[in-house]
Amino acid sequence: MNKGDVIQIKVDRYAFEGKGIGKVDLDNPSGNSEPDSFIVFVNGAYPGDVVSAKIKKLKKSYAEAFVEEVITPSPQRVQPRCKYFGTCGGCKQQDLDYKQQTAHKQEQVEDMFKHDGGFTGFEIENILPSENTFYYRNKMEFSFSDLQWLRDVDDPSVSKTGFFLGLHVPNNFEKILDIEECFLQSELSAHILNFTREFFKKRHATIYSTKTHSGYLRNMIIRQAQKTKDVMVNLVTLEENELLMKEFAAAATGKFSEITTVVNNISKKKASIAVGDYEIVYHGSGYIYDRIGNYKFRISANSFFQTNTIQAEKLYSTALEFAELKGDEIIYDLYSGAGTIAIYVSEFAKEVYGFESVESSIYDAKENLEINKIENVTFVQADLYKSFLAFTNVLPKPDVVILDPPRGGMHSTTVKDVLELSPKKIVYVSCNPSTQVRDIKMFVDGGYKLVKIRPVDMFPHTYHIENVALLVRT
Repeated sequence: MNKGDVIQIKVDRYAFEGKGIGKVDLDNPSGNSEPDSFIVFVNGAYPGDVVSAKIKKLKKSYAEAFVEEVITPSPQRVQPRCKYFGTCGGCKQQDLDYKQQTAHKQEQVEDMFKHDGGFTGFEIENILPSENTFYYRNKMEFSFSDLQWLRDVDDPSVSKTGFFLGLHVPNNFEKILDIEECFLQSELSAHILNFTREFFKKRHATIYSTKTHSGYLRNMIIRQAQKTKDVMVNLVTLEENELLMKEFAAAATGKFSEITTVVNNISKKKASIAVGDYEIVYHGSGYIYDRIGNYKFRISANSFFQTNTIQAEKLYSTALEFAELKGDEIIYDLYSGAGTIAIYVSEFAKEVYGFESVESSIYDAKENLEINKIENVTFVQADLYKSFLAFTNVLPKPDVVILDPPRGGMHSTTVKDVLELSPKKIVYVSCNPSTQVRDIKMFVDGGYKLVKIRPVDMFPHTYHIENVALLVRT
């Protein structure tokens, strides 16, 4: 077998990051009668598929390939709803039955904890599927470009120039897929997208280029609250253009009465990051509000807020259930962001202390305390990539620590700090079970026992999965 070879393979299992796993028999160089089995990870294949696959990477013990043709489709396959599926990277598994998606995610998490982590004697609760499998996102980020990805052209050097607004295709930050509809956010979101494209196209607005560091339009972000129905349109541009933005805000809100605020983020950075150096509000307050449980949260243009609001409530209620609070506990919430978890659990605890490194998130969190009239939560700005123990010297020691780190997981220093604090319970909320397993190993080595886990599906049609774990001090 060589790189570039096309092989026929039957897929038997499902691997992390949505890859199918199959085996091929190779001639045994040792001369034994039995052939060697060689594992192949196949992008775009599901258990039960028989596919023609092209080898793109070859290692000693395995190969990676991508589907060239589905010869015999798996019974798990369904017809994808979106016409852009297969090109757009937003929904990588829309052609897989949703019940199978969640079943595979459950298996992935179990496999990571049992085999990668080596954990035994813990309870595995059933995955919580998403209430909505389409139109579940409260935030979508679109990009302007004068280069369009042509779906029917194999040669990536071939481009169509013009005025486009849509989504980046995987591994290409220059060209975008010009889309007219998307089933991730809402029908309203798609209408606003198409209106915005035509508005600026008619006015011959320029599009930002990373090569020349010139051009006006960079990104459009739509944030749509799922409980209050507030809608924010945020345009990211290289510079200010007050007349054009006022005209756009008036036209957009005139066309779509649902839009409650229009914001312009101005970014002078060369990097393609949809966050401005500063912002100007052209309509409304510059914020939207949404609810998780009984609590109301203010969301600014650049705030972090869980992308699937309805599932976020299930995620937080799982963390609360695992904590089994009696009402007299001191809780530390690490990586507290805008304070959503800290506020959500506050009525069931004596005191909650949230630790967060980003100053703007601390500001949002304090605003959310005022909105909800909560008095038993305090937020502390602390760098969780360094020791935060110095900030705890004047605070009561925690009975429970809740962790919700980014995808990269926890810094080893933070793990050591938590072990030093020695809470009775640790509730670990993770958006990346792989790094969660790594961190939990350190906690177990430090004297904790893994009691139970529960996966929660926040992102249907993707391979991403959240997981909640409970650890107790032994």
